[in-house]
Amino acid sequence: MDINYCRATADEELQGILLLQKKNALDSLTDEEKQQEGFVTVIHTFDLLKRMNADCPHIIATVNDEVIGYALCMTRKFGADIPLLAPMFETTDILLPGKKYLAMGQICVSKEFRGQGVFRGLYSFYKRELGQDYDGLLTEVATSNQRSLNAHVSVGFEILQTHVSEDISWELVYWDWR
Repeated sequence: MDINYCRATADEELQGILLLQKKNALDSLTDEEKQQEGFVTVIHTFDLLKRMNADCPHIIATVNDEVIGYALCMTRKFGADIPLLAPMFETTDILLPGKKYLAMGQICVSKEFRGQGVFRGLYSFYKRELGQDYDGLLTEVATSNQRSLNAHVSVGFEILQTHVSEDISWELVYWDWR
């Protein structure tokens, strides 16, 4: 079974992202699943996902044309569209002045493909595709999502700061590509 890494170009791929997102949303999982498997916090609308993709196409992993993993691309201008993320951009502008960074809006791998290198593959492709245009990659991970935080640190992200937004404690993490 070959895993293909590419940029999202079709509405069907965006629908595949939304399906995977819904399956891994906080309210779709048991407490045990959240602890063991991780979860996604933000649910995007198709319209927002499509606008983000038009600005900077998302990174996806597919098997037989089915989306089995994704890493969303989010430029600074979309910070206002997701109020939960606005503080992330404000804080980063202070902590990393002069850096041209891209925000990784969310990453998720289908449960059936976890532990097979897809997470690392998505980020490797992300850097290969966008590393020339940006100094680094920024994202936030809920402190309660230890599996995700550990995975991010393992690919090179460093914790910049811990903060609270909308009653959720977040680790602001940055992967310096320079």
